[in-house]
Formats: sequence, structure tokens, C-alpha cells
Amino acid sequence: MDDMPSLIRRTPWPESASRPVVTPIQPSVVYASPDPDTLDAQYTGALSGYTYAREGHPNATVLAQKIDGMEGVAGGMVLASGMAAVSAVLIGLMRAGDHVLGGDQLYGRSLRMMRDDLPRLGIRTSFADPTDCAAVEAALQPETRLILLEVVSNPTLRVADLSGIMRLAKARGILVAIDNTFTTPRGLRPFDLGADIVLHSVTKILAGHSDATLGYVAAREPELRRAIYDFAVTTGMTPSPFDCWLAERGLYTFELRYDRAEANAATLAAHLATLPGVRRVLYPTRTDHPDHNRAAAMLGARGGHMVSFEIEGGRAAANRLTRAAPNIPFAPTLGDVATTLSHPASSSHRGLTPEARAALGISEGFFRVSVGVEDIALLCREFETAIVQSQSDA
Repeated sequence: MDDMPSLIRRTPWPESASRPVVTPIQPSVVYASPDPDTLDAQYTGALSGYTYAREGHPNATVLAQKIDGMEGVAGGMVLASGMAAVSAVLIGLMRAGDHVLGGDQLYGRSLRMMRDDLPRLGIRTSFADPTDCAAVEAALQPETRLILLEVVSNPTLRVADLSGIMRLAKARGILVAIDNTFTTPRGLRPFDLGADIVLHSVTKILAGHSDATLGYVAAREPELRRAIYDFAVTTGMTPSPFDCWLAERGLYTFELRYDRAEANAATLAAHLATLPGVRRVLYPTRTDHPDHNRAAAMLGARGGHMVSFEIEGGRAAANRLTRAAPNIPFAPTLGDVATTLSHPASSSHRGLTPEARAALGISEGFFRVSVGVEDIALLCREFETAIVQSQSDA
């Protein structure tokens, strides 16, 4: 019995003349180095390698490098969620006394962080309409250090005046951070337009299957990358290796999924606009979109996979619509392979007053659709049936 190998000792990974085709999942939290000199060399950057998973692990590296290639940058970082990426930028880079200007239709939790959390840390915030460069300029302050924008706003799909805002920010030495979750690098690469920082909720269409929660952030300048990295590691924004593996797998079909969903979205938007009871339809390539000319100049024919629309009848009609569409999940998410339906007044923007929602164009009859890759004829039939029933008792 004395020569029995100890079960406590780790078994070395089997050597092989071949290599796996699929990226392995590496769940190890710790990594052993042969001696202190090697560990020092890893921490100084003289040698590459991993030490502790909170500081990085192979599955996060593989995923980050793939998204880096899509965005045309190097050194991006995968974090535990999209809001972790927002937090790493807003808290990791800002100091007490700084001012941050946000687009007035940011994702609901981004709005909350700027409105409620940053001020507690001494970071002042305000908001402006990103489609109006003059309004953005008027909202700037001497202490403004960063502008946070979405290319296409959530949920009204307004298109920001990125070119104008970029020129304005560069002239004043202000950083511009772009949340590219909706548009994705398939629609636009913000670094090509001069952005300093780009972030994503990888949870959405990049991963694409509603089974992984992750974020991504990249910065053009090394000192910004380092500050974001240090804050994220210190606060433990570690992504799950398994979620990174799932998201990497999702990326292999991303272009196929995005293009199919985008084509479906354009067709669905056109169909919705023909239905009685529909007040308006918002989709960037439609000529009746309020920012159509800007969208055409900046995005070309890439309208994206998101459609928003408004029906007559308020909350009662909204309830009837969702109940009449049981095969379209009513859920506050986006980017899944299947179409999902969201009601901003009761989900993402429920924290705003009715007056504030009305100012943004979000009524009780307003819906946001994340269009999936289903057969488009099926989608059109399901939405038509649901909208007809929503108006039946109006």
C-alpha cells in the first residue's frame, strides 16, 4: 500500500501529439509557477502566464482576443457582465470632482449608476440628447472628463451624432466611451471613428444564446487599459471560464446570426408599419426614422436586429399583446437566437417617472423587439395576430 500514488496529488495533463479542435475549458483558479523568479517575471510582464484566475484565465483571454479582432483593437478585457464593464470604466477611470456626461437614453442600469451611484463617490453626472451635438456641447462642464454614449439608443433606437460629438470631445480633451452592444462591430467599429473606449454586454447578441453573462471593455491607450484592468481585478469582476467558453462558441456563428436577424428585423419593421393599431415603428433604415439620414451615412444598410414599435390602447393593450404571443418570450433581454419582446415602461425604464418616460417617447404601448433568426413569415404572422388581439377591446 505504501507505493500507492496519493489521490491528493494532481495528475499531469496528458501529453499529445495532436491538439483539441475545440477550446478546452480551464476552471483552475490557481496556477503553479516553478520558482519565485518565474512568478516575478510573470507579474512584471517579462513572461506570459497566469497566476490567479481573478487576474485572468485562458478562456477569458481567448474570448477577449476574438472580440479585439472584431473591434480592431488589442488588449481588451472580458468581465463578469456588461454592467461590470460599465462600472470598470465609470468608477475605474473617474475621480471625485470629475464630471461624466451620458446620453439620455442609456441602458437603464447605466442611467441608474450615473444618477444614483456615481454622485455618492463625488463624481458629478448629467445627461444630454446624443442626437443633438449642440445639446451635448451645452451640457459640457469644465470638469467633464468622459462622455458615455450608445450608438443606437435603448429602447427608442435613436442614432447618436458620433462624428460631431467625437470632434467636440477631441477638441476639449474629453474621453468618449461607446457602448456598442446594440450595433456590434458588424454594424460599426467605434474605434474607427475615434472612440477612446468601447464596451459590450457580451451576454447579448455576441454570445447569442441567453446562457452566458459577460461583459467586454477595451481602451485605445495603454494607461487607460491598465487602470480599467487594475480596478476590475481589485473589485473581483472575474468572468466565469464556462461562460467565456459558451460565448466563444457563440461567436463562431455570430455573423450568420446577426445578418439573418438583421434581415428579419427590416422585414418585420415594414410589416408592423402596415398593421392597424400600430402608431409608429422605429428602425434605423426606414425613411420615417427621425435619424434616417445620419443612420444611412454612419451605418449604411446595417439597421441591426432591434425594432421598436408603439400600439394604441396603453397598458391594457400591452397586456393583451404579450398574452396573445405565447411563443415570443416576454423578457427584458435581447440578442438571443429567438425573438424576444420587451416592454420598457415595466422593465428597463420602470425607474423613470411617467413624465420622464414620455419625454423619451416611451409610452405604456411602447415595445422593443430583439429579432431572432426564425422564419420571417412565422414572425410576421405571430406579431400580426398579437397586435390584432391587442386592439380587440380597445
